[in-house]
Amino acid sequence: MAPPSVTHPTIAIQQVEQILLGAQGRGAALQPLLHRAGISPALLESPLSRVTQAQYAALIFALRHTLRDELWGLCRRPLPLGSFAMGCRLLIGERTLGQALQAGLRYYRLLLTDFVPRLQVQGGVARLSLAPRGAPGPALAYAERAFSFFAYGLACWLVARRVPLLAVDYPPSAVGHSDDAGALFQAPVHYNQPGTGWRFEARWLDLPVVQNPQSLAEFLRQAPASLLVKYRDQSSVTERIRRILRRHLAEELPSLEDIGRQLAMTPQTLRRRLHDEGQGFRAIKDDLRRDAAIEYLARPELTLPEIAARLGFSEASTFHRAFKHWTGVAPGEYRQTHGREAGVFSQSPE
Repeated sequence: MAPPSVTHPTIAIQQVEQILLGAQGRGAALQPLLHRAGISPALLESPLSRVTQAQYAALIFALRHTLRDELWGLCRRPLPLGSFAMGCRLLIGERTLGQALQAGLRYYRLLLTDFVPRLQVQGGVARLSLAPRGAPGPALAYAERAFSFFAYGLACWLVARRVPLLAVDYPPSAVGHSDDAGALFQAPVHYNQPGTGWRFEARWLDLPVVQNPQSLAEFLRQAPASLLVKYRDQSSVTERIRRILRRHLAEELPSLEDIGRQLAMTPQTLRRRLHDEGQGFRAIKDDLRRDAAIEYLARPELTLPEIAARLGFSEASTFHRAFKHWTGVAPGEYRQTHGREAGVFSQSPE
């Protein structure tokens, strides 16, 4: 089988720990939830470990249906099942993105009691902001960040394109708890802000809503996984480099100069563009190999030596050391304890 042309970025284990806070607070058994998502409990013991986007999406599905709550027990009052689908049906009837966002935020203000979502426009900049009612704890803070991320994904889906963000705003308490934020939003993250939210040029509010009941049915079958990856900026230098490197994983990877020639950029320009995106060339290579390794370890038909070869390692022992350095877990241990039900996320969320 030919290797896939794209390897999706993985998700830090801290995201798993935080989304489980609501289940912990409600006394739910965590091990069955993790098993349904194909996530080994042993991974929670390694701060460097990662999970696939499919596993994280499966965990969302398991949490929703175990807790009967679309915000996974993170808020004081559950968000009833079906709320998201009903909100989407409301939004596809609006004419523009701005009207849809205003309608959607009004809808959620009726359902949420822990924070207030609003859209404000000033000086040509639109900002979606979440104002907490009271002092948020760790669980509620994660609910706010998750609501902000999925609201952005929904906005992009409504207009069938990525809406470029100027910045993502997080309060000081988010420092150290949202290291993946820049990669998820593909935008600069500003900490020490008064609340959680994101900003974009107000002109995008005039984009027409292009979705309909037929496309909504397909969207709901794929959510939330579709919101994690569908509208990534494929034109960013980081993504273009990942795609080039992905084609050469089994061999010696191209150098920065080689990549520059393919992208018609000097090495100096390439480094500057990567710096602007908060990335470094070596980190991109390491992250891609790590993400591809996790992807391959989920395929039981591949042996560890075969995976090592597909990642360009001459010996399985070298791959073993590299994987443990990346994730804190040996590849054999990761595979041995990997659950077998990671396909759960593909079921309908309703």
